[in-house]
Amino acid sequence: MERLPTHPGERPHESDASPGPARTATATATATATATVDARGIVTGWSEGARQLLGYLPSEILGQPAARLLAAGASAGAGVAALRDAAGQERWSGTVALRHRDGRRLRQELLAHRRTADGPGTEWLVVSAVSAAPQGQAPAGTPGGKTPEGTTPGAQAAGGATSGSEASGSEAYGGGPPGSGQLGEWVFRQAPCVLAVFDADLRLVRANAGMEQALSLTEDQMRGLRLPEIAPHPVSDEAEAKMRRVLEGAGPQHLRPGAGPAGTGAEHGWSTSLVPLKDPAGQVRAVCLAAHPRRQEHLARQRMLLLSEASARIGTTADSGRTAQELADIAVPRLADFAAVDLLDAPRHGGGPSPAAPAGLLSMTRAAVRSVLEDRPAPAAGGKTLYPALSPVARCLAQGHGALYDATDPDLVRWARQDPGAARLMGNGTHSVMVVPMRAHGATLGVALFGRSRRPEPFEADDLWLAEELTAKAAVGIHTARRDSREHTSTMTLQRSLLPQTLPDQGALDIATRYLPAGTQAGVGGDWFDVIPLSGARVALVVGDVVGHGIRASATMGRLRTAVRTLADVDLPPDELLTHLDDLVLHLSADEAGTDGAAESAGGIGTTCLYAVYDPVSRRCAFARAGHPPPAAVTPDGAVRFLDVPAGPPLGLGGLPFETFETDLPEGSLLALYTDGLLAARDHDIDEALDKMFAALARPARTLDTVCDRVLTAMLTHRPDDDIALLVARTRALHADRVAAWDLAFDPAVVARARRHATDQLTAWGLDDAAFITELTVSELVTNAIRYGRPPIQLRLIHEESTLTCEVFDSSSTAPHMRRARTFDEGGRGLLLVGQLARRWGTRHALTGKTVWAEQSLSPG
Repeated sequence: MERLPTHPGERPHESDASPGPARTATATATATATATVDARGIVTGWSEGARQLLGYLPSEILGQPAARLLAAGASAGAGVAALRDAAGQERWSGTVALRHRDGRRLRQELLAHRRTADGPGTEWLVVSAVSAAPQGQAPAGTPGGKTPEGTTPGAQAAGGATSGSEASGSEAYGGGPPGSGQLGEWVFRQAPCVLAVFDADLRLVRANAGMEQALSLTEDQMRGLRLPEIAPHPVSDEAEAKMRRVLEGAGPQHLRPGAGPAGTGAEHGWSTSLVPLKDPAGQVRAVCLAAHPRRQEHLARQRMLLLSEASARIGTTADSGRTAQELADIAVPRLADFAAVDLLDAPRHGGGPSPAAPAGLLSMTRAAVRSVLEDRPAPAAGGKTLYPALSPVARCLAQGHGALYDATDPDLVRWARQDPGAARLMGNGTHSVMVVPMRAHGATLGVALFGRSRRPEPFEADDLWLAEELTAKAAVGIHTARRDSREHTSTMTLQRSLLPQTLPDQGALDIATRYLPAGTQAGVGGDWFDVIPLSGARVALVVGDVVGHGIRASATMGRLRTAVRTLADVDLPPDELLTHLDDLVLHLSADEAGTDGAAESAGGIGTTCLYAVYDPVSRRCAFARAGHPPPAAVTPDGAVRFLDVPAGPPLGLGGLPFETFETDLPEGSLLALYTDGLLAARDHDIDEALDKMFAALARPARTLDTVCDRVLTAMLTHRPDDDIALLVARTRALHADRVAAWDLAFDPAVVARARRHATDQLTAWGLDDAAFITELTVSELVTNAIRYGRPPIQLRLIHEESTLTCEVFDSSSTAPHMRRARTFDEGGRGLLLVGQLARRWGTRHALTGKTVWAEQSLSPG
C-alpha cells in the first residue's frame, strides 16, 4: 500500500528541521507521525513523520503487524492491553512504549481515531507529534531530546506563557496579590469557554480546561497536533483553513453558526471565532480558537418554536378536555417528561382560599395526562384528584403564580408523605417539578403539573416562563370552550323553549317535525317551525330561518315566531302576513342598529320564511314565501314536485310585494317544509340533494316520523353545518257530512229559522247537549250580521272532532267589537255572552266581506 501523503506543515526527508523565524531555541513540534492500522492489526499506512519518529521506511513496515512497533517487555504487554481496550471505542489516547529502528525505547503520546476504511470495514488512524530540538540536541523521544520537565513545548511560540505550575518566584502568590503572569494563566485555564492556541504551523501549543473537557483529551495529549489530527471532522478542516487565512493576515475569522470544535457534541451548536495573536511588532505569531456553546441561544429558539407551535396546536376545538390534552401533548417530551392538567369543577375569580373537599382537601378533575414512562402509566384522565391544603398545588392556586421545586424541597417531601399520588410521581424518579396555575380572564380554572425524570437537567426560570405561556394559551382555550359550552347550552335551552313543545290538537293535518342544531362551532342558529290552528278548522304551517347563530339569532327567532302567531290570529292571508312581518323586521333592525350599529344583521334582516294555510273543507292550501326554499308536495300516487310558490325577497329588505299561491291538495297528500340547512350538505351538490330528498319523500311510510328520519338519513352523512328545521304534514279532509251551510235572507225574521237549522243539524250529529249554546251563538251572530252588515248572509256549522264552529258571513267589512254595556243600555251584551260561552271567537276578513266565527268545545262521548 502506498504511504500516506504528507500533511501540510510537515517537512519530508528532514530529521532535524531548523526552527523557523517564529520559533525560539525551545523544542517545538515540526511534524506529525501518522499511521493507519486495519481491523486485523496490520499497518496499512506510514507517513514521513512516522519515519522521522521511529526510523522505519514505509517499505519496511507496511503490511507488518503493528504489535512489532511496541517495545519488548512489560511495556509491550501494556501496549497490547491498551490496544485491546480500544476495541469498540471511536477514539483512544495514551502513552505507549515504542521500539525505534535502532533499538531505542520511546515513550510516546498516541492518539487513535477509528474511521471507515477505503474498502470494507474500519481502520485506525494513529497520530503523534514529532518535536524538533534546537541545534545540537536530539529530537524529542531520543536520549537527551526530552523536553525539560515542567517546560511547555512551544510555549515561546505562543507568546511565552508558562503553565500554572511554573510561575516565577516573583509572581508566586505568597500572601500578596498575584502577579500579572499568574493572573493571565488563571484567566486562560479557567475561562468559561473553549480556548486553544495554534502556532504558525497550526499545531496546538496551548489548550485550556474548556478545550480539554470538550474533547476529553488533556493538553499534553493534544500538544503538537493539528486540529484535524486531534478531531478528524469536516468542521476541523474548515477551522484549519480559516486559521491559515488568519496567519496570512486576513484578520479574525468565524465558523458558520453552529459549528464548533469537532467532537464537542453539536447538540446545541457553537459560536466559534479564530483571532490572530501578534507580537509587539505586529507580526502574527499564532492563532487563538475561542468557542462558546450556544446552548442558551439554542434553548431560547426552541422555546420560541414551541410557543409558535402551541399557538397552532392548543385550542383547536371547543372541547375543554381536548384542549387540556393538547397542552400535555405539546409539553411532553419537549419540555417535561410528565405533564398533568387538573381542572376545578367551577372557576374561581380572584384570590382567596381554594375550594376544598369535606376532609380539607382540594378536589379537582384530572382532565389530561401525558408521560414518557409508558411502562409506569400515570392516573388516567377523568377521575378526581385530591390535594392537601398545604400542598404545592393548593399554594399555587392560592398565590396565583407558578413555582419550581426539586426533589429535596421540604414542601415537595411533605406532599409526597401526605399524598399517594405525589409519592407515586416522585417514585418514578422525578427530580424536578413545576406547578403552574391555569388562569384566564381573571378566573382560575385549574393547575398544570410538569415533572422531569429522564432528563437530567432540572427546570429553571426560563422553563417556568415557557410553562406559564403554554398554560396561559391552554387556559384561554379552556375558558373559551367552557364559555362557548355555556352559551351553547343557554342558546339550545332558549331555542327549544321558543319552539313548539307539543303540536296542537287539530284535525286538518297529520304532522311530524324535526329540529337539528348545527354541529359546528358557529352554534345554534335561528331556524324554527310552527303549527297554528286557525278558525274554520284551518291550520297554518310556518318554517323560518333567521340569519346568524347564537343567542341573538335565537332571541330574534322568538320575536318573529311570536309576531307570526299574532298576525295569524288576525286571519291575514299569507301574502299580507309576510308584508306585516317584513315591516316588523324593518322596525326591529332600525331600533337595534341605533344601539350597536350592526344594521346588516340587526333585527332579523335577511330572515327567510314560508307561510302556508290549509283548509280541510275546501282541501286547498295557500302559500307565500319570503326568500325561503319552496315546499315539496307528494300526491297520494307518489308523484313528488316542488310547488311553484313565487319567491319573495327575504324579510327586512322591503320594497317588493309578496304573492299568494293556492293549490288543491287531495286527501292524503304530503307536504314537506324545510330550511336551507337540509340542502347545504358538503358531500353532494344541490341537484343530488334534491334527488335524495324526493326519493325519501316518495317512499311509502306508515308514519310521518319515519318519513322525517328517512329524509335526514338520506341527506346527512355527518352533523350539519347549519341548523335544520323539517316539517312534514299529511292532509286530511272534512267531508260534507261534517259541514252544513245555509244561505239566509237579509231579514230579522230569519233569526228564528237560523236557530232551527242549527238545532236540527246538531240533532243529526248527535250533539243535542250543545244546542243551547249553539242557539244563543247563532242568534247573536245572525242578528248582528242583519243589523250591521250587508247581504248576502250565510250560516255555516263545522263539526271537527271535539270542536263545533259556528260561522256567519256577510258582505260588510266592518268587524264587530266587544264592549261592556252600561246599566241602562238595551244592547251590547250579545258578543259579551258569546265571548263567555265560546272557547274563542273572532273575525276573518276576505276580499269582500267578513266572517264572524265562534268555537265551542264538545263534551266527549
